[in-house]
Amino acid sequence: MASKKVRLISVPFWMGGSRAGSELGPESIIQSGLARQIRSMGFDLVGNYEVSCPRHGVLDPKQPKMKYFPEVKEMSGLVGEQVYRAVLADSFPLVLGGDHSVAIGSLAGLTGHYNNLGIIWFDAHGDLNTEETTPSGNMHGMPLAVAMGLGKFKLSDIPGAGPLIKKENVVIIGARDLDHYEKELIRSEGIACFTMHDIDRMGMKAVMEKAIEIVSSGTDGVHVSFDMDCMDPAEAIGVGTPVPGGISYREAHLALELLAETGRVTSMDIVEVNPLLDVGMRTSRLAVEMATSLLGKRII
Repeated sequence: MASKKVRLISVPFWMGGSRAGSELGPESIIQSGLARQIRSMGFDLVGNYEVSCPRHGVLDPKQPKMKYFPEVKEMSGLVGEQVYRAVLADSFPLVLGGDHSVAIGSLAGLTGHYNNLGIIWFDAHGDLNTEETTPSGNMHGMPLAVAMGLGKFKLSDIPGAGPLIKKENVVIIGARDLDHYEKELIRSEGIACFTMHDIDRMGMKAVMEKAIEIVSSGTDGVHVSFDMDCMDPAEAIGVGTPVPGGISYREAHLALELLAETGRVTSMDIVEVNPLLDVGMRTSRLAVEMATSLLGKRII
């Protein structure tokens, strides 16, 4: 990363997911020492802005396939504005969720600045569902679809957002729980998706080298969206939708260390920490480790 300034953007929002608790994630991550560690690495921490997003909503029976849509859209606009301001100020936006729908806001703000953004999406899930395909109606399963304009709700619907994300600029890493439609879409559209099978077979280093090659080709920025459920529940228990057989502690560190070495990463989300499901703040502390690893922290 080129900037030595980091701006924390806390998004206490849960309504994109299936259960409350992720709105407590940002504060728990901060309490686990994130700001102190960032400063100790020599970065200028230029504030922690907490987005005043909706805390409560009413389910609309007319929109069972896009639960809490008005609240998600409002939150996305507010987050996008703060991310855009951070980028304009030559700061590295580090967005703390909240459920993964907060990434819609991150990408809205980033595309207002970058014309051809690359995305690395660490997640156990595809997040490629639309209102037509979602089995649950939970919008934390839709942010990549929104970003690429696959459904009725598109990134361009958010004020200030720029161009839609190109499918050839997206890489999903750690997937192991994909819905039927998502599998078909990944195959038909040629979206780069490295499942846990690929990581087991190729090794994380080879996977990341290929992923970095993809997102670096012709892009003017690289965003890393890190859903803590990409990791194995043995490491990250405090998430809303854990899936067995995930990325290990060292695999995650290696992936983020390799990204840091490129110097091309311009922003990050770290999402889906749910302190109500955690044990002794383990997942919050792990989130701090993941964020600082991407920022360049090393053993020596």
